[in-house]
Amino acid sequence: MTDDQEARPTANAMRRALKRARDGVALDVGEAAVLLRARGDDLADLVASAGRVRDAGLAAAGRPGVITYSKSVFIPLTRLCRDKCHYCTFVTVPGRLRRDGHGMFMSPDEVLDIARRGAELGCKEALITLGDKPEDRWPEAREWLDAHGYDDTIAYVRAMAIRILEETGLLPHLNPGVLSWTDFQRLKPVAPSMGMMLETTATRLWSEPGGPHYGSPDKEPAVRLRVLEDAGRSSVPFTSGLLLGIGETLQERAESLFALRRVARAYHSVQELIIQNFRAKPDTAMRGMPDAELDDLVATVAVARHIMGPSACLQAPPNLVDSEYERLIAAGIDDWGGVSPLTIDHVNPERPWPRIEELAAKSRAAGFELRERLCVYPEFVARGEPWLDPRLLPHVRALADPATGLANPDAPVRGLPWQEPDEAFTASGRTDLHVTIDTTGRTHDRRDDFDHVYGDWDALREAAAPGMIPERVDSDVRQALAVAADDPTRLTDAQALALLHADGPALDALTRIADDVRKSVSGEEVTYVVTRNINFTNVCYTGCRFCAFAQRRTDADAYTLSLDQVADRAEQAWNVGAVEVCMQGGIHPDLPGTAYFDIAAAVKKRVPGIHVHAFSPMEVVNGATRTGLSIREWLTAAKEAGLDSIPGTAAEILDDDVRWILTKGKLPTATWIEVITTAHQLGIRSSSTMMYGHVDQPRHWLGHFRTLARIQQETGGFTEFVTLPFIHTNAPVYLAGIARPGPTQRDNRAVIAMARLLLHPHIPNIQTSWVKLGTEGAAEMLRSGANDLGGTLMEETISRMAGSSYGSYRSIHDLEAIAEAAGRPAKPRTTLYGDVPEERQRTARASDGHLPDLLPVLPQE
Repeated sequence: MTDDQEARPTANAMRRALKRARDGVALDVGEAAVLLRARGDDLADLVASAGRVRDAGLAAAGRPGVITYSKSVFIPLTRLCRDKCHYCTFVTVPGRLRRDGHGMFMSPDEVLDIARRGAELGCKEALITLGDKPEDRWPEAREWLDAHGYDDTIAYVRAMAIRILEETGLLPHLNPGVLSWTDFQRLKPVAPSMGMMLETTATRLWSEPGGPHYGSPDKEPAVRLRVLEDAGRSSVPFTSGLLLGIGETLQERAESLFALRRVARAYHSVQELIIQNFRAKPDTAMRGMPDAELDDLVATVAVARHIMGPSACLQAPPNLVDSEYERLIAAGIDDWGGVSPLTIDHVNPERPWPRIEELAAKSRAAGFELRERLCVYPEFVARGEPWLDPRLLPHVRALADPATGLANPDAPVRGLPWQEPDEAFTASGRTDLHVTIDTTGRTHDRRDDFDHVYGDWDALREAAAPGMIPERVDSDVRQALAVAADDPTRLTDAQALALLHADGPALDALTRIADDVRKSVSGEEVTYVVTRNINFTNVCYTGCRFCAFAQRRTDADAYTLSLDQVADRAEQAWNVGAVEVCMQGGIHPDLPGTAYFDIAAAVKKRVPGIHVHAFSPMEVVNGATRTGLSIREWLTAAKEAGLDSIPGTAAEILDDDVRWILTKGKLPTATWIEVITTAHQLGIRSSSTMMYGHVDQPRHWLGHFRTLARIQQETGGFTEFVTLPFIHTNAPVYLAGIARPGPTQRDNRAVIAMARLLLHPHIPNIQTSWVKLGTEGAAEMLRSGANDLGGTLMEETISRMAGSSYGSYRSIHDLEAIAEAAGRPAKPRTTLYGDVPEERQRTARASDGHLPDLLPVLPQE
């Protein structure tokens, strides 16, 4: 469909939309589509109001009358791509590269030669652009990567970014196309900013034969929007934008702008939007398409300014217009993008960059001062962490004006070391929190960056609303109970969902059935493990919205333990009979990826016989991405260092729609599954968990159980399933008014019972949490299908920081009393549910399984 085929707006519709724009009233998609049609006097009116919005934003940002650009070099790392966009001349084929005397990828020497020459000219940005995943289409690309020792293209991008930082001082801005969440974790430490054009949300241009993106898997709009969201979840300053005139309708263009606004609003991560006009190129399938008209470009810039608001940064490439710079400035841009004194625009090679002096003169004629910025925008320079990795901060600060965050024009551009911190384990902060959490408590109920660090709370409420609505269940509960009693493996999803909603007498019947299954599988004994929790740091910038444990370095309750302190605590635990230490911590940006190896090795060196149960899947991914190892390689190295098993935490709910409300930057479901299954394949067993009672519903629990059962059938690596009722008191997502105040007693009983039935016979051990439910609550779960009480813990900080009122440890006698309240005997176990050696049992009995200097537990409920 062409623009001419779209219905032209009426004069009244145009007047109404223009007035709303002038008055600063929020536009809707229909009004935006009307304004995209503005021409003549209407366009002048639209442009004037857009300019005022832009000017207000610049004044608020402290740079009134300033338009920016980045002095850059363009490095086309590879021109191979698995996509087949019908307008692209950047992409080529292996045969042509060979004929022209080029390799499949630029060599390191070629990359660094351009970067060094750029540094000599005062450039500060290295724009690294390449095709999407060329090794997936071209064997020659795969062969080149293998020959040079790189697992994939992203690994080569990462390596080149590090060398550019170290050997030239330029800041890499990466445009590698579609990235996964894990890719962002790999690249974030080596690049201050990244980018990928959305181009359009018009799916038909990708799905229908003859469309400009047909045959290009990476151009599916849903895929590209997911990339933008993953950038936000990963706190990556990200550039995106639209490509105008490739066949989209004005309605579709307006929808694309609103999609970009939604992401920008939700994550505050979109640092700039590029509004780029299509230019037809010879030797492409779209060579006959007309170029986007200037009025069309100007109207789109103005509408984008109104939609995105005053704080947005809008760019229009100056080399794609014929000196009509004043019109673009008037329409609301505040940036010209990257301009190179050295390299051509390899995407639009027929369009040379303007000279910087010419750009400054044109900007001055329009009443604006041209100022140089870095590839990462001033707002993100000012924000620092978590937007800028600590390893990049010295590189960025060396080139930034500390007063404005823009580029310091007099800063020397020279390489600086890119390296891990020298002292990873210096004890700091409130290292006695494991004790004082039960006396003085936490300093504040929330961090002082609560309003912005977790994203936009209003946008989150909108996203959470659909999932909070209970689903109507029409299945016959009585029939479902009959199936569960006869053979729980035959429960259909509809029947299982009906049972997850059970209440009253039906719930009582369900828990009796689950308890009968428990008796047949696990017997009467209630198992427990004498263990110590060691949370080696609570410094974390991931941004989980349910977590009250995470602190910034400077927060009053922040702490990091030294290696000796970790080992001391492990030794203390061993001396009172522990068979296990469970070690997890925040994703501390200063800790190198090898820190986890050091922790495991320090404990094993001090206490060779203790079982090291440590490092959640999130920590595994953090370690792998920081070391440049694959997940398999990292887990292998961790096992060699002393890791015995891993906790299956960081699962929360294995449904990404729920996960992205609960967490800002945590690993997605697929990555959690990859870590767990890889660990199991390597002989590293794990627990499995589910945190429930927040923004979830029984249908999410069902999906979670089915996923765990499927993994266990494939690997057999889960030791148990652990229920983790959501502790709401100090959780940010609850304080913001989004989450429920934890699960009800009905929820807890139904979850335990259905865990027993839906995971049968694959996971025989179902654990309840005294930390979160207390003595009576845990005893009730033992009567509802659970057979395990978890551990003595000796210290517990995570749930206590969240507001749990049930203390930080339980003695052996305490755990035996809980089992007795359920009418059952208690028995110690190992991490892997084996028998505890007699010597360990005697030692534990002598100390009652806790440290002598620990405080008394809180009063029992």
